[in-house]
This record gives sequence, C-alpha cells and structure tokens, in this order.
Amino acid sequence: MAPPQNLLDVLRERTVVDCDTMDVEVAQNLGKPVQFADCTSNQAIAYSELQKSKHESTIRESRPLAVALGSKYLNTPVKELFVEISMVKLQLEISKHVTGFVHVQTNPYYSYDTVKTVKNAERIVEHFKLLDSNFDLTRVCIKIPSTWEGLEACRLLESSGISTLATTLFTIEQAWMAGEVGCEYIAPYVNELKVHFEEGFVDHNKAMDLCVHAHRLYSANKVKTKVLPASLTSTDEIMALAGVDHITISPQLLQKLIETPASEKTKASLFDSEVEIPPMLSFTNEPEYRIAFTLSGKGEGERKLTQAINIFCEMQTKLEAMINH
Repeated sequence: MAPPQNLLDVLRERTVVDCDTMDVEVAQNLGKPVQFADCTSNQAIAYSELQKSKHESTIRESRPLAVALGSKYLNTPVKELFVEISMVKLQLEISKHVTGFVHVQTNPYYSYDTVKTVKNAERIVEHFKLLDSNFDLTRVCIKIPSTWEGLEACRLLESSGISTLATTLFTIEQAWMAGEVGCEYIAPYVNELKVHFEEGFVDHNKAMDLCVHAHRLYSANKVKTKVLPASLTSTDEIMALAGVDHITISPQLLQKLIETPASEKTKASLFDSEVEIPPMLSFTNEPEYRIAFTLSGKGEGERKLTQAINIFCEMQTKLEAMINH
C-alpha cells in the first residue's frame, strides 16, 4: 500500500469517509481515486444546492410529478412531495459516485410525531423506486432527528427493513436509545448547528468526547449502530476523531484535507487514549428517558436539539417555497 499523501489519506487509514453534500461534482471529483462511502444530506444542504442554476431542470421536473402524486398521498401537501422528490433526484445522481448509502432527511416538522415520520420515510423510499426502478433500495438511509418520537420511528422503520440514522444527536442518552432501537448510524453533532448559520459563533461545548464514548459503548455492548460524526468546522476536529466508524465531511473541509500533506498531522486522535466506557443505560419508559435527556449536560443537549430542528424547519419552508419559483 502506498504511503498516505495527504490528511484525507491518513484519515482513511482508520475511518470510513463520507461526503456531506448534494453536489454530484464533489462526489465525482473529490472522490478520486477512492470513492466516498455514503453521501449525507439535510434540508439546509438541499436548499443550498437547489438554488444553483444547474438544477433548474430538477425543480422543473419535480413540480408536475409532485402534483401527480398528490392523488396517491392524499393527506400530503404537494409542496412537501416536491421537496422529497427533489432531494431524491439529487441523491440518485450522487449514488452513481459513492459506494454506500445515500441519506435523505425526513420533514423536520414531523420531528415530534412518530406516525408522520414513519409515513414520510416510507414515502421517500417509494420515491426512489418510482424515479429509478433499478435502484437498490437497501442503499437508502433515512435521517431522523433524535427526539423520543423520532427514535421510536427509527425502531419501527428498522424492524421493517428501512435503514435509519439518528441525527442531531448531542447526548449519551440519545446515543443509547438509538442503539437500542437498532439505528444503522448515529450522527453526533460535534458543533451545534448554529455555527453554520451565524458568522463568528463558536460552540464551546463540542461533542468530541461523545463520539468516542458512544463508539466505545456500542463496541463494549455489541451494538450494531455505527458512529458517524457530523457538523465539523475544522480539519483539527476531523483528525482528532480518526478511528471513529464513519465521518461525514463538507466539501470545503474535504478540499483542505486533500491540500494538506500527510506530514502535517501533529495531534493524536482521541481514539488513541484510554477512555472509560460509560455504563449501560436502560430506560424502562418514556418519562424516565425524557427526564434523563433533559437533565443531561444541564439541558444543553435538549437546547441544541430544539435549535437544530427549528433551523431545519426554516430550511424546509424555504425548500417548499421553491415550487412556486
């Protein structure tokens, strides 16, 4: 095996690298000579991507299909179907240039409704089949915010054969519940979502240790769920997590990793140190979990989760407005 040339090569020696984008050119061009595994996404990424002029045809083609499907999904607004179809179209294109899952996030407005989230997820999978009858549906992973209701939706979806990722995850309580319900992945947000929307904002309570603790907790208890850190802001954060199962990285940070010679790696990974494995958690009922989650980190996890869902709801609204453009 050739020695690593840059930091991305160094990272790949220990961790599976995913791309956090809906830009097919990123997966196509930066995923060389080694393709990325998964392609993650969310409403903010979708909104940013669909504003590009090259996607005028995607929007134009999604409108009539959404209207046509309105008669099939009678209780679902056409503008919501439009968003789902547009996101699926983008991920189908990217699927040709990655080797693993393509991720689509459910409507964040359903974050506190298990039934609606399950129906939303099932509908997204159906869109993949409708748009490409030959697409392997086992490559679809549904991202769901890590509320109690969202995690219960993950439980139901996993039992029916649909892979899920518990996203916007900030506490060990959420991580343990996600493992119990059988999620394929969790996405701990290293930085709260606000860092990507408010210039100059810095998260001084990063979830770096949570990534390590969750990874060790799953390994020690033979839980299938894999840890996939997200919401990273620097190459230092990324390299400090070398050794985690997967990691999803934005185009800008991927480019920095590629441009930085392997010799410039100086800091050790958090996975190189011995960390005490957190005790197994077991919640016998919903109120017990909710109390534990609310108290975790003096309420910081709950605050960050609520804030993230609110931001994603704003992005969902902006996406739905695109049907009229």
